[in-house]
Amino acid sequence: MTKSINSDLQLCLQQWLNDLQLEDSPAGGSVVVYQAGECVAAASIGQAQSDGEWQADTLALNFSTGKGVLATLAHVLVSENMLAYDEPIASYWPEFAANGKAEITLREVMSHQASLFAISAIEVDNATLLNWSAMLEEVAAMPINEIDAAERFVSAYSALVYGWVLGGLIEKSTDMTLAAALRRYLTEPLGIAESCYFGVPADKVDKIAKLAKDFAHAAPENESLPTRRHKPVLKAESEQTLATYKQLPSYECWQQLNDKQKSLSSADKNQHDAPLTATKINRLYFDHSAINASNYRAALVPASKQPIDYYQPQTLQAVIPAANGVASAQALAIIYGMLANGGVWEGKTLIDADTFAQLSEPQAVGMDAVMPAAMNWRLGYHKLFSVCQSGDDSVNPNTERGFGHMGYNGSVAWCEPSRQLSFAFIHNFDVTMLNDIRQFALTEAVIKMIDAQS
Repeated sequence: MTKSINSDLQLCLQQWLNDLQLEDSPAGGSVVVYQAGECVAAASIGQAQSDGEWQADTLALNFSTGKGVLATLAHVLVSENMLAYDEPIASYWPEFAANGKAEITLREVMSHQASLFAISAIEVDNATLLNWSAMLEEVAAMPINEIDAAERFVSAYSALVYGWVLGGLIEKSTDMTLAAALRRYLTEPLGIAESCYFGVPADKVDKIAKLAKDFAHAAPENESLPTRRHKPVLKAESEQTLATYKQLPSYECWQQLNDKQKSLSSADKNQHDAPLTATKINRLYFDHSAINASNYRAALVPASKQPIDYYQPQTLQAVIPAANGVASAQALAIIYGMLANGGVWEGKTLIDADTFAQLSEPQAVGMDAVMPAAMNWRLGYHKLFSVCQSGDDSVNPNTERGFGHMGYNGSVAWCEPSRQLSFAFIHNFDVTMLNDIRQFALTEAVIKMIDAQS
């Protein structure tokens, strides 16, 4: 890892991460920040496994954060003239034309405007979901999906289907397996070939961070496909946790935005003085009341309705590119560091200027039909989620140019090209993006400090 450490940011980043461990020890995570092609800060806290501490190069399951990796690989292939954004996918993959999909383009898929979001439309069991070739056949044959209350939305996040569509297209266009194409065109040129996977090699599975509740769990050899033992739930927050939130650099901003949302009058002064909970803070980024339950279930819940334990070895070794991306924080920060530099890394151009201009331009600005937010989809990336350093703030006019991708568990990786800045946060806290604030707190704090130093 190339290092030109920003000592002030390094110290603060470690303190923020320490504080945000909250009461979830021994779980933890890692944050890595690059600027202008160099690592300027990295911090870790907690245990990734029962006998191993978190490090910048620790491998972790990052759920949909891997979608950004998959998208980046596709952009490299566009830059290599092996793919084109506006060419029908069926021209590379003839079987994909079935059921009205003949004209769907890569641009439409990557901006979540192809109406291919409903995994519930495919009648498959969990064993099939873990079978790459079988799922490619199923997705090629699937119909276009109807969106509930379509007139309200500009996009429909393809939480699972996206990975098979894009991964299958990459295989057809390269005549290589997805793993081989990822290695050849993206991870080897970036020097991270052993730190980024869709389908983890068997000899790497034991190196992946686990949930703390699974540290002592060993599945019997004859155990069938397991289901997830429980869903993460929002725990009651202690006074100490609420006090920790108050010490975060973005707390005053959050308080002001919360007050503005509630339009508090002088008679509601007691509500202003009440400490902000994680739920209130999270709702500054996601409009929970806007979740369309029908679309959300269609996108995330397979027809079998049997949830998969993504941490189970058999699942980690499967290829489910939209959901089981495994990478280290260092690897993700490097990928986005290349994007922060306009597609160039250590003098090598992976993505040319024209391709970069297209991939970074918002394609669908407005509310998404699945995610409870205006995702402002680029080609394979959503907006940089920052409410305190937004484009409306004259001190930070470039934040709206940032983009990246988060995962179901609240992991995230993003870049902001105007600052040549990239950021990756991964962890093994048992939380979700809709009930946690860590990614937002760290994002806001890093941007604020970088700008204060510039």
